[in-house]
Amino acid sequence: MPPQPDPLAPLAPRLPSPLQEVDDERFARRGLRLLLKRDDLIHPALPGNKWRKLAPNLRSVAETSHRRLLTFGGAYSNHLRATAAAGRLLGLRTVGVVRGDELADRPLNPSLARCDRDGMVLHFVSRADYRRRADPAFHDALRARFGACAVVPEGGSNAAAVRGCAALGEELRGRTDVAAVACGTGGTLAGMAAGLSAGQRGLGVPVLKGGFLAGEVARLQREAFGGPRGDWWLEEGFHGGGYARVSAELSRFALDFAERHGLPALDEIYVAKLLFALTQLAAAGAFPSGSTVTAVVTGRHHPQSGNPE
Repeated sequence: MPPQPDPLAPLAPRLPSPLQEVDDERFARRGLRLLLKRDDLIHPALPGNKWRKLAPNLRSVAETSHRRLLTFGGAYSNHLRATAAAGRLLGLRTVGVVRGDELADRPLNPSLARCDRDGMVLHFVSRADYRRRADPAFHDALRARFGACAVVPEGGSNAAAVRGCAALGEELRGRTDVAAVACGTGGTLAGMAAGLSAGQRGLGVPVLKGGFLAGEVARLQREAFGGPRGDWWLEEGFHGGGYARVSAELSRFALDFAERHGLPALDEIYVAKLLFALTQLAAAGAFPSGSTVTAVVTGRHHPQSGNPE
């Protein structure tokens, strides 16, 4: 029998993603090397952790009788945009459950308009209903409305996604002492830490306040691997006041960092907060001299996002 074609061939990624060293005196003066893991270059429509988290879920859908995928997000969700693009490329129907029923009668913002052009059915729900996004009974009601479908959680973080993100850590084995990533739902950190080798540490910089993320990362690792994996820790003090809160100081930092190193505009919701945190931690002596620190660039600059991912 001839080999069957890969159902995800239209999403062919650039892997491993490039690892770029940047010469930054704020790190060099502390005896540190700074590397950027350019996951933003993995795929033009599914950059960064979106590809790593969605691909395992998309494969399971593409290889079953399900031809519809339903997921959740806010009005500026990178995850919704990536899911819609993947659906278009793979010929899958997609449904996006969007937080905020007041948006139903308003013109679509550029992010949701992109989802619409890519064929995603947008279903606006109240904030109270959106809080039920992990409730199986709510999923049943949505299936009754839209038909049989695979359900992927907000931000794409589930056991399959966490296992997919383990490859990120594996790509960094032997390349760094600390691998750092900005965290919304914790799935990327949970997987990355599992893929690192002994002696390497994973660092998560939460972009939401609340102190709940350690429990979420532990839960995701239990679901994906049956228990804790890897050596990781969180630095909780760099959310800047909460999700999507961007101060003038952070915007100035993001612009300066990009200009210093010839980078495209930084995503301020995740990537700029991560790099700002690493710069502050380096100045405070948090990393031993001689260490290599790698920042995972998980996405590109977009208008303000509307949900944690």
